[in-house]
Amino acid sequence: MTSVIVGRTGPFTGQSVVLGTAPLRFGRKSDNDVIIVSTSASRLHAEIVEEGDARVLHDRDSRNGTYVNERRVARHVLSPGDVIRIGDETFLFETQEAMETVFDVSQIDLPRSSAPANPDDLRVTVVGGGPVGLAFALMLESALEGRVSITVHDGRWLTSGSTVVWKDESHGNVRRQQVVTIQSRQYLALTEEMQSALFDSGGFSEMWPVGPDSVDGRPPRNIPIASVEDRLLKLANTKPSIRLVPKRFDPREDEHRLSSQHVLAICDGGRSRTREYYGDRFGAADASVYSLDGEHLQDVVLGLKVKSPLSDPMSVLLTVSQNRFLLNSLHGEGFLNMRLTREETKNVVGIDPVRQVFEECIAARPCVMSRHEDNEFVCPTHGTLFLPALLRGSPLWKRIREGLKLFGVAEDDLSAITSFRLDMVQRPRFTAQLHSPTSSSPGTYGFLLGDAANAIHFWPGRGLNSGLASATSLARSLSRTWQGRPLRDADFIRHEAAMSMLQYRHKSRAWNAMVTTDEQGASHAIKDVIARSTEQQAAPGPVADSPTEQPDLEALLERMQAIRERLAARLPGMPTDQELRDHLSALAPATLRTLQASGAWDTLIVGGEEADIDLFYQTDAPVYVPAPAPADPRTLTPRSGSPELNLSNSA
Repeated sequence: MTSVIVGRTGPFTGQSVVLGTAPLRFGRKSDNDVIIVSTSASRLHAEIVEEGDARVLHDRDSRNGTYVNERRVARHVLSPGDVIRIGDETFLFETQEAMETVFDVSQIDLPRSSAPANPDDLRVTVVGGGPVGLAFALMLESALEGRVSITVHDGRWLTSGSTVVWKDESHGNVRRQQVVTIQSRQYLALTEEMQSALFDSGGFSEMWPVGPDSVDGRPPRNIPIASVEDRLLKLANTKPSIRLVPKRFDPREDEHRLSSQHVLAICDGGRSRTREYYGDRFGAADASVYSLDGEHLQDVVLGLKVKSPLSDPMSVLLTVSQNRFLLNSLHGEGFLNMRLTREETKNVVGIDPVRQVFEECIAARPCVMSRHEDNEFVCPTHGTLFLPALLRGSPLWKRIREGLKLFGVAEDDLSAITSFRLDMVQRPRFTAQLHSPTSSSPGTYGFLLGDAANAIHFWPGRGLNSGLASATSLARSLSRTWQGRPLRDADFIRHEAAMSMLQYRHKSRAWNAMVTTDEQGASHAIKDVIARSTEQQAAPGPVADSPTEQPDLEALLERMQAIRERLAARLPGMPTDQELRDHLSALAPATLRTLQASGAWDTLIVGGEEADIDLFYQTDAPVYVPAPAPADPRTLTPRSGSPELNLSNSA
């Protein structure tokens, strides 16, 4: 008998979760199955576990207790009709049969019989409804219109009336607020309908200049990631061939459904649980390729939501002239990203104001701490405060303020703080057969797309672009291949080659965003170069009498002048020498030292030509067929009735 948990009060009201074999976890931490917004809940508060034929609720040593029918319990065997209370939120435990009498089961993703699938349809399940998953679904729906059936899963959605929308903070979902840069090579590959949905209503800017990545002279476009998610989801709601399921995909629970699908597209991010579940099929990732002196290199970046009054040309020039800070914005509003040293990373913590204990939520995506009226930065999911902001005299907070000053941001215009932990691995393959064809199932292929395939360092601004390119490649490959027969490894040669090219090109960009080479040819992590510059600042030394006697200021100005000369033709409105000098002179000498030591962006490598997947999908793309070796007439013995082999290149 299928059991269901349904929200009665609180953000989860009206939503349901079908209980499978895996435990169902409740708590404030973002990786729980049911996120509890109430601050009286613990990070892992309680879970429901299958024990024999029963469902048992366990309190996991929560500080405020778990209640069933208003009685506090440590362990309770659930019965239909039981009401669970955690903090201020309540949930009903029931059977599917009982729920069908009081709920519209079409709004609940329950196992139930359905009309037979059209055998001519390509059946696709997409895990993860972010920009990459939705873009793939929409492109494939357009390419195979009337011949495809697509189901997209995402636990960050909910049903509102007849449509599916994104949850917000009141539902325990903190939306991403970053501004992303989409290269013209990627947005022009989308369908016209998708381009119209993304850009016709405005809400984007063209901050970065035209470069080698640009197609038809079209510049990159900056747009908030939440706008991309909202607009693509709204478009997907209008497509009858796309079914949107507001529930996280569980490969264990959904295994029986997956066997009836032709394709599983895994688009649920760099920490994909689905990818790890099928890890033996895709192979182990290699971290050594992105290691330095035997250490797998990682960066931690502090994201500061700001509003800058500077012009785009000034912001671009300041950004590409150093490697400590990166501003990516839409009309001045966006995120100022600060690369942290190892020591600074240790100080990026939240503190629980009630229990007076440290929490790691600020260092674990997707927590975003927003400024409250008392100038404290508060995590809405966990109720913690950003500790460095409480200690305004701390070295980290002083350096944050200097970063704000670099881009002319008033401290009051810093509205939120988050952080990102970035690392990279080399993946051996992106395509794998998950199920072989049988007499009753078509055989299922799995594909890694987006960050599940390649988690890219965003300093070069290529993460979403790589994801969109991977979605475009798979949609093209499937639309060319699908003939109503079981899929084969050979159908995805082009896609696998495109993914390997993307991995090489974007990972090489990312590596050069993390590592620099000194004059002796030795490689160093940029974060360690920055750390050494901060250590040198503590050493006593002569104080310059005037700004013109500051060698770091002069070195920065000389670097900016050279970069300005390269950019001026493509980005009009560049600041003059005097404007740059006046702006930089307001910074502390210690800040100037760090900016100078961090080095400029390696634009020759970070820029350059973008990987072009069109190479693999041209209609006249050459296919190599080796010519047969010359036969020795002395050993060739014709066999009666043997068919002649066709070795032409017509294939």
